[in-house]
Amino acid sequence: MDRRSAVVASCGAVFALLTVFVTPAGAAPDGSAVVRGVRYRQFDVAGAAGTARVHLLTVDLGDRHVRVRLLHPGAVAARETVSRLAETAGAVAGVNGDFFDITETQHPGVEATGASVGPAVADGRAMKAAVPPGQRFGPAPPPGTTGREVFGVGVDRRARPGRLRLVGSVRTATGTFPLGGLNQYALPQDSIGAFTMWWGTVSRARAVCGTDTDRAAGCDTDAREVAVRAGRVVSVSEGPGAGPIAPDTTVLLGRGSGARRLAGLSVGDRVRVRYGLVSGSVPYAFAIGGFPVLSGGEPLPGLDDRVSAVRTAVGVTPGGRRLLLLALDGSADYRSGLTVAEEAATLRTLGAAEGFNLDGGGSTELVTRERGGIVIRSHPSGGAERPVPNGIGVFAVP
Repeated sequence: MDRRSAVVASCGAVFALLTVFVTPAGAAPDGSAVVRGVRYRQFDVAGAAGTARVHLLTVDLGDRHVRVRLLHPGAVAARETVSRLAETAGAVAGVNGDFFDITETQHPGVEATGASVGPAVADGRAMKAAVPPGQRFGPAPPPGTTGREVFGVGVDRRARPGRLRLVGSVRTATGTFPLGGLNQYALPQDSIGAFTMWWGTVSRARAVCGTDTDRAAGCDTDAREVAVRAGRVVSVSEGPGAGPIAPDTTVLLGRGSGARRLAGLSVGDRVRVRYGLVSGSVPYAFAIGGFPVLSGGEPLPGLDDRVSAVRTAVGVTPGGRRLLLLALDGSADYRSGLTVAEEAATLRTLGAAEGFNLDGGGSTELVTRERGGIVIRSHPSGGAERPVPNGIGVFAVP
């Protein structure tokens, strides 16, 4: 056993000892069926800061009557509550998803986009890529991980964590340039990013603010947009634009040297834009951003064990056929929550081999469908639902 493995095993043993489950009075120990292949239950966990209440969905991905998909409001730069997302999509259950661009106080006059941090795949379609590491919102991920981390379900109907890397190019008469972003609220410095109909109507001004290492850094004044349709430039403009993008149109936004590369283009010029998200394994049918906390049944080294908070997480048992969707309750009695290390220990004790942390705090929410409609199972810590950019939805299939 190498030093890294020894540290992981040692930490994992300590975490397991700290995890104590207590079934709340009146709760069914095995939970209740939401639909065939989906069960819900709640229980309490003793954490360092106090007792946390866990709301848990167990999803049997081996059941052909169950599907898991990305919940989203129809655009990357848009937000809606989990209950509304689930109701609109017809989901039988769901939880909130990735961290997102929630505030732009450091950039006066620039609109917060509400767009998520990491990559996203919906129904096998690449919706967006990851922002640069320094532009992330949320807690710092464990050492050795990247902003491209995702958790999702492959086309083989098995759940797994992974990484999604943007691969793309912009080809013009003067050369071929790498594509630096896809529907992102923050583009890498000196890059060219692509925006499609899936971005939405929100201004793209935020995409040229901050640097790859400092989210609060200023905005580029050297920016240029080019709209491409059917392989030709149809419009050019100085600075980022706003408003809907037609389904057959791609808007290229350049910042710094990326803007200068676009400066030579005029209406009518030929431009070829290609892009995709590459996983290196089985393609994802659905994927969402966040960061891993468990790998091979062991907590990752360097997980935070000091800050307790209300959290949302997802885990999968060995083989990738049983999915665990976990949300902590945000009511006053349980708002102390768990640390990320305790979250990982909880997933491990529940049988997860792989675990993934999603957005928490006021975003954390778990819902299920009953005869009267969608029911919010976990109390939002802010006292009301927070609109979020995406989530994980569970669906019943005839």
